[in-house]
Amino acid sequence: MKRRLPGGGIGVITVTAALLATTALPAAADVPTRDGTPQVTVKDGETQPVFSRADAVTQTVNIETTADSDRDGVRDRVQMRIMRPKETDTAGLKVPTILEPSPYWAGINNVPNHPVDIGDAQRHALTSSARNLAEIFPGYYDNYFLPRGYAVADLDSIGTGGSTGCPTSGDRSEQAGAKAAVDWLNGRARGWAPDGTPVKASWSTGNVGMIGQSYDGTLPNMAAATGVEGLKAIVPIAGISSWYDYYRAGGGVVAPGGYQGEDLDVLAKAVLTRENPEVCEQVIDGIEAAQDRETGDYSKVWVERDYVGQARKVRAAVMVVHGLNDWNVKIKNSVQWWNALKKTGVPLKLWLHQGNHSTPFRWRVEEWLRQTLHWFDRYLYGIRNGIEHEPRVDVQHADGTWETARDWPVPGTRTVPLSLNAGPSGQPGALGLWPRHGETQSFVDAGKTRTAEQLLVNEDQADPNRLAYLTGPLPSAVRVDGIPSVSLRASLDGRSPYLTALLVDYGTDTRRMGAHVNTDEQSLRMANRYIQSVSS
Repeated sequence: MKRRLPGGGIGVITVTAALLATTALPAAADVPTRDGTPQVTVKDGETQPVFSRADAVTQTVNIETTADSDRDGVRDRVQMRIMRPKETDTAGLKVPTILEPSPYWAGINNVPNHPVDIGDAQRHALTSSARNLAEIFPGYYDNYFLPRGYAVADLDSIGTGGSTGCPTSGDRSEQAGAKAAVDWLNGRARGWAPDGTPVKASWSTGNVGMIGQSYDGTLPNMAAATGVEGLKAIVPIAGISSWYDYYRAGGGVVAPGGYQGEDLDVLAKAVLTRENPEVCEQVIDGIEAAQDRETGDYSKVWVERDYVGQARKVRAAVMVVHGLNDWNVKIKNSVQWWNALKKTGVPLKLWLHQGNHSTPFRWRVEEWLRQTLHWFDRYLYGIRNGIEHEPRVDVQHADGTWETARDWPVPGTRTVPLSLNAGPSGQPGALGLWPRHGETQSFVDAGKTRTAEQLLVNEDQADPNRLAYLTGPLPSAVRVDGIPSVSLRASLDGRSPYLTALLVDYGTDTRRMGAHVNTDEQSLRMANRYIQSVSS
């Protein structure tokens, strides 16, 4: 189906990069060019692949930030590598930029985590912060977006790769590094080629989009939270919005799933891949001293790394993406970011999928590409493709099907209070609508010997190491929208002050994620072949 363009026409349009799409022109084969040079082409509301990825111009620039994180008296510089259509050099074409900032482009170091069991210092050297980088980088942006008239760039965050400074795990200095790239693309920051020659982004329209997953999705949140002018759209995938909610929880010291004992300082050491890394020793020692692994209290350290509190500064359109089964960056980080941004009035979209710490690119590639392309086309090129009028929310159900909604929680959702009512003789109790007062129950924490997954089984039987409260079989499907919460009054006898509450679905439906969630190398190659086919 063809989309109607502003002005009443239907068809293909050719625009300069800084001009909004407002005029209908002939079919694609008849699009006029300047001296035979391809121009940015729009058909059915989206940019078309008319530029050669093989002939792209490459460029490296070192950009001055406003921070001095390594305290050497010189402002940090971040290194950015750029690919752009050759016409930006040969024909004066100006294009926007899609940027993926990351601390991982130069790889990571193997760093031991902190001990996580009380009195067990031997655990200190038994864990590793190594990550599967192949799952973090989809690696398709240049193949897909550059032919459509975008520059595509990779940015080394401070203290990593070709950048100077020290990695600081999300504080204001790291924010300044991500912001500097946008400033340079808008002519507000100084940059130099590797040989020291000053260089400007004369080919840039100044419109910038950011996209990335995990830490690479956190940096776009960080940049947007500065309110930097020119950052028009971001797509944070499994990104952090508050580092307190990554490494802490309600006064407790926690860790991302799979990385027990990791903390701000460990992550900083892991990504410290700059030249002369020894200059950052005192900086990272300072982070370790200030992060407080004893109490887990919310302090100045966490205020500096809380972007939810800075959401009012955001100007960019934000497409939030997160897996409902992500135990690395837990979904709270995206939900609270979404809720804070709704109050600002910026354009928003939300994807909630059934995967873990992953991107839906790997199993819903056609719709993923359509929406992200339209998102960037709309806000970086100004193309009126209607993306802002589509349902704002895409949610995947446990059976793999998708539903759209105009908001999340889905309109009509209401709060339902339930009570924890004790069962007879230590047996599981009831999770019900009507409370019974005056009941007391107790259990013994199994500590290091049993995991949460082990405590969830045999839910209809008594267990000395947990308390269970069950509803009866539900007569019809019930969907939970929003954020479940629990309020308890408890007396603790022991060294640990923490309680954990889990809301568990014991339904009989079978998740079919294994059939369509593909994260292996072969599946990634297949997806990239799809990208190349639709770009050719």
